[in-house]
Amino acid sequence: MKVELIAYTPTASGVCCDAAAICTDSNNGYRSLQHSLASGHESVLEHAVFTFRVEGISRVTLAQFTRHRLASFSVQSQRYVKLEDPELIVPESIRSSAFAAEAESSMRYMLNLYKRMVEAGIPAEDARYVTPQAVPTSLIVTLNARELRHFFSLRCCNRAQWEIRKLADEMLKLCKKEAPILFENAGPGCIRGKCPEKRSCGNPRSTQEWE
Repeated sequence: MKVELIAYTPTASGVCCDAAAICTDSNNGYRSLQHSLASGHESVLEHAVFTFRVEGISRVTLAQFTRHRLASFSVQSQRYVKLEDPELIVPESIRSSAFAAEAESSMRYMLNLYKRMVEAGIPAEDARYVTPQAVPTSLIVTLNARELRHFFSLRCCNRAQWEIRKLADEMLKLCKKEAPILFENAGPGCIRGKCPEKRSCGNPRSTQEWE
């Protein structure tokens, strides 16, 4: 998996501070922003946007990612881009199990079937129906800071699936580097106090993990 922050609002923190200040006619944007976030008035964060290039995530994780609807996605097309010999993304739980060889063989068989179907004249957009969800994809995604914080609260949680948690962790590291004020306490609920999950993992995370 490769994650890059390729574009973002140049003065992201400043814009959000200005937005918070104008709401209360304040001369202290930073203090206004802190007050806004503490009171749940997070709309001021929507003025800052961040764009990422993501490569090498599975179609499983893509399906989870696109459930976050307040985001803009441009995804590599399986209609126009034919699969050659993709490096499959397989969970460690399968790789280390007695099913590893069988799973690998089954997925490679389906990819070979896909290739033969395309060579026989079946459109790639139809042949793709037989491909496994372990096939990797690439995308460009843009989210505003408010939606990013929501995304991190859900997907940086230990109870999130490993691959999307890894994606969220990498994105949060990049965001904290470029806009530390906006993402100072971003992440799962456990870093801000009590775990909000119905069933806690019992292993709270630390903000140092995203430094």
